[in-house]
This record gives sequence, structure tokens and C-alpha cells, in this order.
Amino acid sequence: MTAPEAKAPGGRSAYRVLARKYRPATFAELIGQEAMVRTLTNSIAASRIAHAFVLTGVRGVGKTTTARIIARALNCIGADGKGGPTADPCGVCDHCRAITEDRHIDVIEMDAASRSKVEEMRELLDGVRYHPVSARYKVYIIDEVHMLSDKAFNALLKTLEEPPAHTKFVFATTEVRKIPVTVLSRCQRFDLRRVDANVLTAHFGAIAAKEGVEVEPGAFALIARAADGSVRDGLSLLDQAISLAIGPVREGEVRRMLGLADRSQSFDLFDRLMAGDCKAALDLLQAAYEAGADPAVAIQDLLEVCHWLTRLKAVPGTADNPLVAEDLRVRGRAMAERLALPVLARAWQMLLKGLGEVQGAPYPIQAAEMVLIRLAHLSDRPTPGELVARLTAGAGGEPDRAPTKPSGQSAPAAGRPHGALAPQPRSPAEPAAIPAAAPQPQSFAETVALLAERKEAILHALLWSKAHPVAFEPGRIEFHPAEGAPANLAHRLGAKLTELTGRRWIVAVSSEPGEPTLAEQSAGAERKAEAEAAGHPLVQAVLQAFPGAGIEAVRTIDVPAPAAGPGFDPDSVEEN
Repeated sequence: MTAPEAKAPGGRSAYRVLARKYRPATFAELIGQEAMVRTLTNSIAASRIAHAFVLTGVRGVGKTTTARIIARALNCIGADGKGGPTADPCGVCDHCRAITEDRHIDVIEMDAASRSKVEEMRELLDGVRYHPVSARYKVYIIDEVHMLSDKAFNALLKTLEEPPAHTKFVFATTEVRKIPVTVLSRCQRFDLRRVDANVLTAHFGAIAAKEGVEVEPGAFALIARAADGSVRDGLSLLDQAISLAIGPVREGEVRRMLGLADRSQSFDLFDRLMAGDCKAALDLLQAAYEAGADPAVAIQDLLEVCHWLTRLKAVPGTADNPLVAEDLRVRGRAMAERLALPVLARAWQMLLKGLGEVQGAPYPIQAAEMVLIRLAHLSDRPTPGELVARLTAGAGGEPDRAPTKPSGQSAPAAGRPHGALAPQPRSPAEPAAIPAAAPQPQSFAETVALLAERKEAILHALLWSKAHPVAFEPGRIEFHPAEGAPANLAHRLGAKLTELTGRRWIVAVSSEPGEPTLAEQSAGAERKAEAEAAGHPLVQAVLQAFPGAGIEAVRTIDVPAPAAGPGFDPDSVEEN
């Protein structure tokens, strides 16, 4: 069923875009929403009709259209004027025609985006208590309901909880999470799903046949992919393609209209990238850009190629699907056989990250070129699995040689040593070589002193005052951090000691309280020395001789021993 054509000035029929001309008028005409249609149809047939509905989904999947179909289904009286609510409205009775033409007095549509205030909601709800003028039910359709203010939602709550029997509410939204749960709990919710590309392609083909327009199957597929599950978006693109072609709609014209690169060009570009041919890849991207291709779309096309090749690599039988295009089947299978799965996985990750960079860059074409350069540069690099195999082979003493290259991956760049990452084999009992001049502290205090000697002032100060030693042995330190110590102190100490001593140090944080910090030990030693000095008879005599005097500091003075001579008795030397 199509909507009636309006008249333009002068009596001619005004052109109606395809999205309006072929708008569904019954549940049977809705596509891709079978679960919702079955639920609503059964509810109406069993007279179990909810008082409020919430329809949610992406743009263009049929939320407002479904709301209007519900209004017609509830108010249809049949061609003879004696029918009741039906899942298949007749479309010819006064109510069906008036609702289709948006002029029914008892079906009130409101756009919450432009009428979101509480005063406007109260004005709307003032009419709820009145019975319909002519219809069976008074239906309120509120589009983009998530745009209502909090006060407007609160004004709606009481009515939703105890609505009059003659009133139904239908809410449509693309942001269901913004609707208060108090409102959602009072409604029957339907999530309209994105329409599958194959369903869209068949739907567009049927409409093109009704319009008498010849469209290539590949053009339908491109439009369905660009629609991203939205029927309205797809019909708008189809309308645009028909106007562009003025005759048969060709795939190439639609591809240029959408700013897409030719699929063969996308395969060529990906092939050049995997071969490491940076110049050819950049030339292909520049040619596509000059032809009108969007850089972000070009990266998306490469992602699709990478995904398709990965699927073929993982499940070769995917290419046997008769719905897959011939070029995808033949060329895709050949490329998938040459490329290794880890290489494809790495390319996918780089392209996916690069897509975000292109979309956020001030000059997208430059960002896209940088993505291609990185991808081409890494095309001849070993995968993580190859690196692990190379390291393992080096540790086991096997000959250091380049790993076997997977099919489709070019040889490593000239001049790059294959064994650069492999450690030299040595006996497990043989210790790592340590430079002879490298210091090797034998205690925690020597470690801190080494840091002071090497001008590591910050690290020295932290260990001096914020670290309680727990255990020490050459190559391993455990300490308990004091309050205020940085969380990465152990990591910083281990890295610095490894750098200074030429050997690996393990520094761990312990839950044991440990010894006092070096600062506390130094302060304790000073207090002990002062106490010992204060108890010396000579010091006491000085303090008594000079009232108000005190011990400022205690220093140890090395006194050289007297030279030994004839008759010298060491025991006769008095202690100074």
C-alpha cells in the first residue's frame, strides 16, 4: 500500500520521495521486524493491548511508521464500518485514511525535541481525560521522547500509571537509555533491529521494479551497505542514485556517488601494502582521493578486504556461498592463500586504529597516507609468533637463521640481521658476564651510597628516608615503603641498579615492617653518640665549667698511633 499522492500547485501530482511513497501502512509491509510484528499481531487478536509502548532503534528502521500502524490498527472500523481492532487495517475507512494523511483529530503526534517543557506536557495531558471525538482510542505518539525534560517525565508518570481506558501512548526514541526507568517500567518495550543487508537489497529491488527503473545488483548491494540497516536512509540513497543516473543505475555510478573506491582498487591497494610497495599504495590512494573517495571510507574498504581475507583464511568454505560476488571469490581466495593469518590480524589492528586517526585528523588524506606507510613498512617484519620461535631457537642453541616465511609475506629487508633478537646460547650454570669496573654493593647502605655517588639525588633521598630494609643479597632487595613513598619506587631502583652494576636486580616490596630507614638509623646513632659523649668525665667537666654550654655534634677523630720504640708499652698510652 502506498500513500496517496499530493497535488502540486497547478494540479499536477507532486513528487513524493521513495521513503514517503513506499512507507508501510500495515504490519505485513514492515520488513526486518518479525518478532515485534508477531507480538503486536497476537496482542491485538487476543485483545491484550498495552496502554503504552516504547519503540526504540536506530534512525530509519520504522519507529514512527510502526506507531502510526498501531494507531490505525486500534481505530480501524473496516470497509463496512462495523469492524473492531485488527492487525490488518483496511486502509479505506475514514479513520485509516485520516491517520494516513496525518489529519485525525484523535491521533496526536508530538515532537519532544521541540516541545520538551513541562508546561507543554501538561497542556498535552489536559486532553487525556476527555473521550475521543470519533475514534475508538485516543492515541498519543511522542517522537524522540528522550528529549523531554525531567519535570516533563514526572508530569507524565501519573498518567502512565493509571491511564483512561480510551487512551494509548506510543513513544519513539533512538536513545532509550535516556528515558527514566520509572517511565520504561510502565510501558511495553520493542527494540527495532537493524534491517539485514540482504533484506534491504530485496526490498530495494521490489521498489525499483515498481518504479520501472533498471538497477544493477551490485548497486543495490552498495546502497544496502551504506544504509547500515536503515530502510529510510537506503531509500533516500536509491532516490538519489536514480536521479543521478537518468537511466539504468550502474554500480560504478553509485560507488562514485557514495565516495567509495572500486572494489578491485581496494584489493589492489591491500595487495600493494602487503607486498611493502609503499609508492604504489600511495599512488592508488591519491588516485582514489582525486576521484572523490573519502580517505576514511578508503580505510574502511581496506578493513572490509582484510576481514574478507581473514574469513577465507579461517573458513575457506566461505567463498562457496553463491551470493558472494565472483571477484570476491576468485581474487579473495588467491590472496588468502598467500597471506598468513597473523599478518592479516596485525593488518586489521593497524587499520582499525588508523581509521580513528583519519576520522579525527584535521587533514584526513595525510592521516590515511601515514596509515598506509606504517602498514607497508611492517609488511616484511616478523609476526610475534615468529619472534617467539626465533628467541626459542636461539636459547636452545640451534643455528641462528631467518624463520621460514609464510606464503605471501615478503623476505626481510636487506641489511637487517636475522639473529639480532636471539640471545647467544650459554650453559645454564654460566653466570651472565658483569663488567669488571661495575660497582657491586654488598648491603642496603652501600646501595644507597652508590646512588649518592652517581648523582641520583631523588632516588637517594627516597631510599634514605622512605624505605625500611627487609632483606638484602647481591641482586635482590626487599624493603617496606614508608608513608609517602612513590608506588614505582621498587621498579625505579631495580632499573637504576641494573644500569649501574651491569647485572639484573630484583627489587620487591615487602609487607614486613623491616628495619628503621637509614635516616632513622643515622639519627639514632647520633643520639647514642651524644649520650655517650655527655657521660664522659671530661665533657661533664667542660659543661660544668661553662654554664649554658651544650653538645653541638659528635665527630670521630682518627688519632695516629705513636711509633713503637725500645721500651714502648702500648698499655701505657692513655685514651684521648
